[in-house]
Amino acid sequence: MIRKLSRHILKIWGWKLVGVIPAEKKYVVVAAPHTSNWDFVVGQLYFMSAGIKSGVMIKKELFFFPLGILLRALGGIPVDRREKSDIVNQMIRQFERSDSFILTLAPEGTRKKVSEWKTGFHRIATGANVPVLPGFFDYEKKVVGVGDLFYPSEDADTDMLKIKKFYKNITPKHPDKFSVGDIG
Repeated sequence: MIRKLSRHILKIWGWKLVGVIPAEKKYVVVAAPHTSNWDFVVGQLYFMSAGIKSGVMIKKELFFFPLGILLRALGGIPVDRREKSDIVNQMIRQFERSDSFILTLAPEGTRKKVSEWKTGFHRIATGANVPVLPGFFDYEKKVVGVGDLFYPSEDADTDMLKIKKFYKNITPKHPDKFSVGDIG
């Protein structure tokens, strides 16, 4: 029921769904570009239309009543961005404890334009020995989907370059807030 409803909502909104959700039970989804709160909605509807529940780290300030109940039901994981904490190791342990765990992260870490992407998703994936799945929202083409699954190497710089190249021609909701930085 949820799958059909999610797919129907995206269709009504004019979104085309592309890509193949992998059969793996554990992986990190890179969700980019992230320039709007709508990215979360569109992305979660995409995964729900495929019958997948993905955990998404969200700033803890949004987990107030009643929004917090909804966010948790949709896979929201509250994080305190102001405290120095060991979120990477917490997520690695979550992968180790779980038979099935999909974690979605925005490498920009914010909806604002940034000069450098955060590498936490790469550290989590390599630390948990799980693959990375690039996910995207192209607002110009109204396409939401995923690319090809890959296992990151110990060479984070080379992997980041590959990932950024994947997003080079994706149009975000707010293009002025998105940068893949220097990709050569």
